[in-house]
Amino acid sequence: MNESLFELNGFTFRYGSTPVLDDITLTISRGEKVALLGPSGAGKSTLLTVLYEQQSALSALQPQGGGLVDLLSVYHNIFMGGLDRVSTIAALWNLVRPLRTGVAEISQIVQTLGLDDKLWHSVDRLSGGQRQRVALGRALYRHQPVFLGDEPVSSIDPVQAQSLLAYVLQQHETAVISLHNRQLALEHFDRVLVLRDGRLCCDSPVKALSCDQLDELYTQTESPLDHNAPVTKNDGWVIRTS
Repeated sequence: MNESLFELNGFTFRYGSTPVLDDITLTISRGEKVALLGPSGAGKSTLLTVLYEQQSALSALQPQGGGLVDLLSVYHNIFMGGLDRVSTIAALWNLVRPLRTGVAEISQIVQTLGLDDKLWHSVDRLSGGQRQRVALGRALYRHQPVFLGDEPVSSIDPVQAQSLLAYVLQQHETAVISLHNRQLALEHFDRVLVLRDGRLCCDSPVKALSCDQLDELYTQTESPLDHNAPVTKNDGWVIRTS
């Protein structure tokens, strides 16, 4: 059995009096590629943050907003992913005179991302899809075994999203990635989690799911955080309905 990396047991999280995650029991092992699905506001971003806090030293996190510094170049934004590998003096020097080793490696990354002509452009001049690729580059430059991504390809055209998602999964031993595209989840991952109203309503191997089943999960009416909701099971997946 693979080593457990993330584990939650009846975990509940609130913002003030507002429940965001409720009674989450979950184990993710080293080597798993997990798609995290659910409607907007279901708690996906919060769950990714909780997982990151468990294994921050091993993880590259790509938040939904990207977290880019607008006035810095593509190069410098990606370089920030590796700041923990250089001294403070080297990091400051890099702002004025980019480090040769950094330029060489980051040039390869931006070529893979299709941004090689944007290396020295400030990111405030980029489109939404290009900015998202810069955030991906920064996560790749982290050189970590775990990738946690919050809608990392949502603004990228479908063909490029397919290839970049496959590349990111190839470069990381373990991944948990939030998506809205159910087809990407079924094609690229080996396990699917679905959150709805802060609760885990599906935890299934991909081979036991279809797009129709995932669509049904999205369209079900459910009472938020209802502990008395009955549980039904079908083909290895779990649905909680009101």
